Amino acid sequence: MATRRQAPTMWQVAERAGVSQATVSLVLNKVAGGRVARATQERVWEAVEALGYRTNAHAKSLRSGDSGMIGFISDEVASAPFAGRLLKGAQMKAWESGNVILSVDTFGEQELETASIDMMQSYRVRGVIYAAMYHRRLTVPAALAGLPTVVLNAQDEAGEHSSVFPDEHDGGRRAAQRLIDEGHTRLAMINIQPADSELPAGIGRLTGFRAALEAAGLPFDPELVRYGTGTVEDGLRHAADLAALPEPPTGIFCANDRTAWGAYRALEQRGLGVPDDCSIVGFDNQETTAPHLDPGLTTIELPFEAMAHRAIDLLLDSPDTVQQAPTQGRLIERASVTSPAPRTQEVSP
Repeated sequence: MATRRQAPTMWQVAERAGVSQATVSLVLNKVAGGRVARATQERVWEAVEALGYRTNAHAKSLRSGDSGMIGFISDEVASAPFAGRLLKGAQMKAWESGNVILSVDTFGEQELETASIDMMQSYRVRGVIYAAMYHRRLTVPAALAGLPTVVLNAQDEAGEHSSVFPDEHDGGRRAAQRLIDEGHTRLAMINIQPADSELPAGIGRLTGFRAALEAAGLPFDPELVRYGTGTVEDGLRHAADLAALPEPPTGIFCANDRTAWGAYRALEQRGLGVPDDCSIVGFDNQETTAPHLDPGLTTIELPFEAMAHRAIDLLLDSPDTVQQAPTQGRLIERASVTSPAPRTQEVSP
């Protein structure tokens, strides 16, 4: 049975470099200045590399109060198939500023969240990104009071912490505008939540849709707005109903890409095609769906990485200022939008 190799010590580094432990400490903590000759510093670093020595980051943070770490607490972001880009964006931005991310998914477990916060406080993290898998208003744990905290992909209900979240209104407006720019005047929307839901995603996307119609001088027809739950089945059912209307819409804004997938299937089942018979715009730019539909789906991309970058900036640069930071997503052009086909008119005998 192999024995575990013991980690090299600072004493061994000092012995190999032929200096005192105090000198090694000065060099490793980068406070040597002119107190340690350049040649001596080089010998210390050569000894560190040769021995594979690593500093005790936890002990160092206790002494200095700066661990170089940023906490990232989320419900399911790290394990979610596409929201994981929030974590990726935070990691890359943190690295640019010389920090690393200490990440925990809590899966909604209160005990795990409490333990995570305790652990991060013990490591003296510079602050915490408190992230959610989907956009909602949430309550920030009281245990984070006094620790710089930025809410990501959600909004702090109490308004005590900075929040970075998608600009849902702008996304809905631009989705509708893309159809209007192509000449569509009879537009429908399939939303991702019930009409009485208070979640900001569906509310914002619908108000943006209505704003684009109003700006273009087009009427808002409640009959052309359907309410679902963001599933493929909802898109299938509601798009079939819309296509069966005496005067069906020529363009549909689906408030997420899964709904758009269902709408594609509904139109196909009726012998209709996207975009020749009906143009469709989605929302999310979900990597497993939008590029792989036939034709590829034009959609509004959720700005996960841009939001994460903004959250890190707020945490490091403005920890004492509470800011609300709605973040715009990009319009991703594919092939699901074209000009509406001329409607055939019946000729009276």
